[in-house]
Amino acid sequence: MTSLYDFQAARIDGRPLRLSDYRGQVLLIVNTASACGFTPQFAGLEELHRKYAARGLVVLGFPCNQFGKQEPGSNIEIGAFCEKNYGVDFMMMAKIDVNGPDAIALYDWLKREAPGVLGTQRIKWNFTKFLIGRDGRVLKRFAPRTKPEELMGDIEAALGSEGSARQVTRDA
Repeated sequence: MTSLYDFQAARIDGRPLRLSDYRGQVLLIVNTASACGFTPQFAGLEELHRKYAARGLVVLGFPCNQFGKQEPGSNIEIGAFCEKNYGVDFMMMAKIDVNGPDAIALYDWLKREAPGVLGTQRIKWNFTKFLIGRDGRVLKRFAPRTKPEELMGDIEAALGSEGSARQVTRDA
């Protein structure tokens, strides 16, 4: 697999989503959890979605229960929580694994394309973020502690480019 467009995933309601449907757009992919110290980042992610969607940003939240069992609910419960507590209107996906033998192929690819600090490929915690350029390739990986508002400069740079020069950087 060479770009984001080679993958598909399941939406929170179980319907399939071909990521090739987002060709030419900038994506922010985040593994999320509803009962984490970083959960308030949902508000910032929604703010990014509202601010930049018209310019081509797509935010995809992937719930994951692998870190401290902080996402124990069903997909329906997760969706309701995000909407009720944070007004989430960006697309939430079905709950997944991001590490280990049951990790979805998309996350295996993301981790290979943008390893974390010291080259580690594991996702360390909830709210690790990946910024994908208009060409479907990973531009940057952000640590869980990086707040969504801190991504604005990188998002604006990615949105401003028709193609994106591949320059993977990371803080995770």
